[in-house]
Amino acid sequence: MPDFALYRDKENREYERGAEEFVQMCQPLKNLRVFLHQDYELALKLGADGVHLTSQQFDLISKAKEKGLEVIISTHTYNEVHVAEAMGADYVTYSPIFASPGKGKPKGVEDLQSIVDMSDVKIFALGGIVSEEEVQQIGKTGAYGFASIRYFL
Repeated sequence: MPDFALYRDKENREYERGAEEFVQMCQPLKNLRVFLHQDYELALKLGADGVHLTSQQFDLISKAKEKGLEVIISTHTYNEVHVAEAMGADYVTYSPIFASPGKGKPKGVEDLQSIVDMSDVKIFALGGIVSEEEVQQIGKTGAYGFASIRYFL
């Protein structure tokens, strides 16, 4: 059972309604942390635990934290990880670790290990995680966890 769930639907014209239904559906699962994508104000309004910001939204970290939300932010470089940590993000996603359609050259497990070793922020590995083999490789790095869609489908 996952510990975190994220509502992310970039094409839904009724995103707020879908997000509200998602949050309500997740509420009975007491140990599940619920996040909404990009919109910290909506996350606050709907009672989500936090927001997952894009790598273009570093300026919103402090605003979301001031509202009492947990913050995950997408990162793709060591510098972004360090900036997110310095700005108070609770977690980062770091990607792509493995080959993932349309996501650029994979960073690999060794690169993930390096950033885990030099950072105190909790890191979720992301990108190309489709089988137990990738999950086991990530587990050996000490990363906080992993995020995936295809692994769970």
